Amino acid sequence: MKVALISFHSFFKPGGVKSHILGLAKEFKKRKIKTKIIVPRRNLKENYGKDVILLGTSFPINFAGTQSDFNINFNPFAIDRTLKKEKFDVLHFHNFGFPSILQILASPFTSNTLNILTFHSNVEGSKFLKRFPSLLYFMNKICQWKIDGIIGVAPLVLKTFKNYKGPKIVIPNGIDLKKFNPRIPKLKKFLDSKINILFVGRIEERKGLIYLLKAFKILAKKFSNLRLIIVGEGELKRNCEDYVKKNDLNNVYFEGAKTGKELVSYYNNCDIFCAPSIFGESFGLVLLEAMACGKPVVAFANQGYKEFLKGLQPAHHPPVPFGGPGGPLKGERPAPYRNEVSGAGFLAKPRDFRELAQKIEILIKNPNLRKEMGEWGIGEAKKYSWPKIAEKVLDFYQFCQKQKEKRSQKPLSLKAILKKVDKVLQRDILDWLR
Repeated sequence: MKVALISFHSFFKPGGVKSHILGLAKEFKKRKIKTKIIVPRRNLKENYGKDVILLGTSFPINFAGTQSDFNINFNPFAIDRTLKKEKFDVLHFHNFGFPSILQILASPFTSNTLNILTFHSNVEGSKFLKRFPSLLYFMNKICQWKIDGIIGVAPLVLKTFKNYKGPKIVIPNGIDLKKFNPRIPKLKKFLDSKINILFVGRIEERKGLIYLLKAFKILAKKFSNLRLIIVGEGELKRNCEDYVKKNDLNNVYFEGAKTGKELVSYYNNCDIFCAPSIFGESFGLVLLEAMACGKPVVAFANQGYKEFLKGLQPAHHPPVPFGGPGGPLKGERPAPYRNEVSGAGFLAKPRDFRELAQKIEILIKNPNLRKEMGEWGIGEAKKYSWPKIAEKVLDFYQFCQKQKEKRSQKPLSLKAILKKVDKVLQRDILDWLR
């Protein structure tokens, strides 16, 4: 079997989809599965080695409070050449990148491949999509046309594809436990008696760093031994730096973006990890990374984090709301835990920085609880190891292949789908103008 893992997000900068694809590719190769990654180019100097094919062009755009990508292949013939040369058995798309996904699926070389989509995004909060729901209709129609199965990284993600009639399953993000663990050395510069609070993520509206800064301002008046470490870059970094200066907040460190072992060292240096994302999260990947390093987590109760921390993890519960294989692997059992240990008791109402400060304060005052939550996190993270996640993905490939072979109904042509979508889009535009 030969698999193409196709990203519609540039690899030029760190990101959750990039981490997911690299982790899955690494595990597939361990299993002797021929695997190549296909990504759009954003910079002429990009070169990721022989197993990464640069196809199409990515333009950064802001969408729903976060950075996203607009992808297009200016040379559609390059798609046919690549697919003809590589002879993939499985095309595994990650997110729905328009118009690139349409250009790839329109190639005659995708008619016999098994086409799988993993959707990573929580689009329910998007004002743009609420105004133009025809775009979601379009996504569902395109998937019905040529996608043989859909994976959501969380249950809420599959709601986007409620009209899709093929196999659907929840398979969460995985984590490399050899990379994220408490054994990685800490950074010497932060080794002192201070309590380190850590933020990791893009500094943008959706990630809510400003609310953590406001919570830190409250806490700094009560405790003199606190330090806030910020790992990440983004368009709102200057605004956050200005807030720190205007409010005379000491011991706030902007460290820039970090990757690899250096990022893990930051996790291992912290005493409390905080993820103040206010909306748009589908799965708590940074929470999982912190847990794997044995750190207690505090977060805003956005929909994705609530599902993850309140014990609704797909590793614990049957992840197939609409049919297909999955569920816990053989021998897995849900482990009982108390909310205050699991992290479910450390979710604050989004944007409520005062409640966020209260949750963090409980952990500042209670080192034993921090330790207990850290131990719980390490145990939970093991359920998301890449060998277990990859096994579920391969099982889903097999299931979808069998379903595809049984299918007798001929799918609608692309022309017919676009005609239907055009009518719905016209209706949306007229509604908006009214």
